[in-house]
Amino acid sequence: MLAILAALAATPFTAADLVALNRVSDPQVSPDGRLVAYVMRETDLDANRGRTDLWLLDLTTPQVAPRRLTRNPANDTSPRWSSDGGTLYFLSTRSGSSQVWRLALAGGEPVAVTALPLDVGSFKLAPAANRIVFSMAVKPTAATGKPDGKATGLLYDKLFVRHWDEWSDGSRSHLFAATLDANGVAGTPVDLSQSLDGDVPSKPFGGDEEYALSPDGKRVVFSLRVAGRTEPWSTNFDLYEASIDGGAVTNLTAANLAWDTQPVYLANGDLAYLAMERPGFEADRFHVVVRSAKTGAVRPLTLAWDRSVSRLGVTRDGKRLLATADDLGQHALFAIDPANGKVVKLIGEGYVDEYAPTQRGIVFSWANLAAPADLWFLANGGRPSRLTNANAAQLAARTMGEFEQFSFKGWNDETVHGYVMKPVGYTPGVKYPIAFIVHGGPQSSYANAWSYRWNPQTYAGHGYAVVFIDFHGSTGYGQAFTDSISRHWGDRPLVDLQKGLEAALARYDWLDGERACSLGASYGGYMQNWIAGNWESRFRCIVNHDGIFDNRSMYYSTEELWFPEWENGGPYFDNPATYDQWDPSRFVAKWRTPMLVIHGAKDYRVPDTQGLSTFTALQRRGIESQLLYFPDENHWVLKPANSLQWHATVLDWLDAHLMKEGTVSGSR
Repeated sequence: MLAILAALAATPFTAADLVALNRVSDPQVSPDGRLVAYVMRETDLDANRGRTDLWLLDLTTPQVAPRRLTRNPANDTSPRWSSDGGTLYFLSTRSGSSQVWRLALAGGEPVAVTALPLDVGSFKLAPAANRIVFSMAVKPTAATGKPDGKATGLLYDKLFVRHWDEWSDGSRSHLFAATLDANGVAGTPVDLSQSLDGDVPSKPFGGDEEYALSPDGKRVVFSLRVAGRTEPWSTNFDLYEASIDGGAVTNLTAANLAWDTQPVYLANGDLAYLAMERPGFEADRFHVVVRSAKTGAVRPLTLAWDRSVSRLGVTRDGKRLLATADDLGQHALFAIDPANGKVVKLIGEGYVDEYAPTQRGIVFSWANLAAPADLWFLANGGRPSRLTNANAAQLAARTMGEFEQFSFKGWNDETVHGYVMKPVGYTPGVKYPIAFIVHGGPQSSYANAWSYRWNPQTYAGHGYAVVFIDFHGSTGYGQAFTDSISRHWGDRPLVDLQKGLEAALARYDWLDGERACSLGASYGGYMQNWIAGNWESRFRCIVNHDGIFDNRSMYYSTEELWFPEWENGGPYFDNPATYDQWDPSRFVAKWRTPMLVIHGAKDYRVPDTQGLSTFTALQRRGIESQLLYFPDENHWVLKPANSLQWHATVLDWLDAHLMKEGTVSGSR
């Protein structure tokens, strides 16, 4: 009776709630520190997409609700302030392509700043306010593409043939600068990176954090990887400096053959940036380096700090650096002294994503496992205070699952962390079936964060307990912990998952170890195939999204080759032993657990043949299985309707195997 009453009292969070949430991002503070412009995404279920507008809040009157600045069927994003704070520049597709627009806060309608024949991908304003730097994808004259006439074949002579979710059309993202006339309209652009064969920002996820303008507005520093024929197996990004007027470029970091990126300027003119040390390793530690404006001398700043920086910034006075990094199951915000590298933690719990400094403190985006991102303000020497509550009404009507971090002795008796989440309507004395989620990456962390794809609250709201482990290879526990998974995909993480589940069962008496399903995507999907053949009797069911089935075919069909080459000690043809050692397809004869396989046709990171191969193996073995295939999705599921279908299919699969007593693993 108590369980029934608890369930009736709780209104659980659902996948429909997840899809409908407003999403706040990209806070930008005005020069006087008074106003904050930001982006909010709202879901248009009828159009099956999200659409974005600009919003504004006043830090001097936090009790006043934010106001909408734009309302347009197109997307408005990337707000950036003019130097006098009277005008907001932004990207918009309202003209039919992505261009820069401006809006005077004193009143009036948005006015186009650019009217270029190509989409503008990102931009920044020079401090002098009469210059703009922006990126556009252009086609070099020798670009490979479709021939004229009726033929449709594409001819390539080098990789990348396809990347993430697009086939190459030969274009490169170049960085341009233009002068704004008296009316604020951009003149003829100058190509700053045309002499280099590479993309600024990097593809597929780079943004304006990869370039910076000097305090006097005369120079631009940007991160670029020279492509050539080595691009798919190289992580050698360098920082280049160019005059904003164009001309020759100078490589500032040629001595480092690994990754250099995210340049920011300090008040004294010194250049700070992020650097890795090991070529070819995308999950190496990003540490902070400072380059002297006077001498050009380079000095590592944070080598003694065993964390990898995600986003580098600088305080409004230019005297301290700011950084976010994974840290013991959180994604924290730190301040760094550029003189001696001393690190001070500013926000330690939850997930701090984007941030924008003011004269009085820092505006930042914050979320955790029970709350989507909103904007908060951390006053200098004070405590955080909420600025936005973008989903107040919807979340007030929902009950979230309670969560707790725990630790245990994992592989090699080293400390490993994980999280458990109670189901909504939890009642003491009742045991609940388990959704055991394995994160992807593998060099990543589920952490105390909010997700719009793999969100534990959707399982807790459906009556499931949730367990997830930051196994060896996860980030935020020191670089040695992250490094430990390379060439060990199948043993060390599996030990952690096995010991982590047993530790959770021993500690939390509300977990029902006899009713558990394992789920994961990407590396987490790989691990589902590995579990099927190497921990085959533990789970009643498995959910495998975009998982690797065969390491050899994966190597020869994926796009970013530096990843499998580092993880397995070289190309497949030079070192097949490691690939074969951790190949899930070797153990298909031991598979017996029912599996739901999910894959997207536009996933070029883990091509869809991996999912089809998994489903073929299951069907041929006579194991209960289903295949959910999305012709229009990539490595992720992004469209609202597809997300709803994904969640419904996954939860139906779990219900069929965990909510009915007597269901056991085995062939059907």
